[in-house]
Amino acid sequence: MSLREEVVKIEQQVQQWLKDVVIGLNLCPFAAKPERNKQIKTFVSLADKEEGLLEDILSELMLLEQTDAKDLETTLVVVPKMLHDFVDYNFFIDWVEALIKQNDWEGIYQVATFHPNYCFGGVEPEDPENLTNRSPYPIFHLIREESMERVLKHYPDPEAIPDNNIARVSELDEHERKRLFPYLFS
Repeated sequence: MSLREEVVKIEQQVQQWLKDVVIGLNLCPFAAKPERNKQIKTFVSLADKEEGLLEDILSELMLLEQTDAKDLETTLVVVPKMLHDFVDYNFFIDWVEALIKQNDWEGIYQVATFHPNYCFGGVEPEDPENLTNRSPYPIFHLIREESMERVLKHYPDPEAIPDNNIARVSELDEHERKRLFPYLFS
């Protein structure tokens, strides 16, 4: 498989996850509209070292900075070649947040995190609530805070979203979990 074919395959897997899990289960009630409007970019970073990944994330943040939200709302930076260990991924989040701070983008951009082995603090790895943030690859979701604030103003009871999501994934039976999260069972 060529490198281009590999990237296309990864993009397709992430798009399927976005469509079936994030939008299909309504885990992010704000994702459907930008997906419909083709305002979500999926960027596959081929970095295999921390510096290269930080450069890729910086480039994507700069692209968001230079592009109107009506053309590019948000970016998913997919990391197939590194950060497979959730602990390493968790440490790297601090670097991404430091990058945002260093560029005076606090309050402008934030990062949401997804990982195949995502585990919230205080819960067991097999607890169903972790499914809300489990993705086929490590992903850093670069979000425009202004856009998030705007949609939250029009969403009834946004504080209930995490609990609603946990309830939704907890209701999935084993067949549904295997269908929606095949990468967790292979």
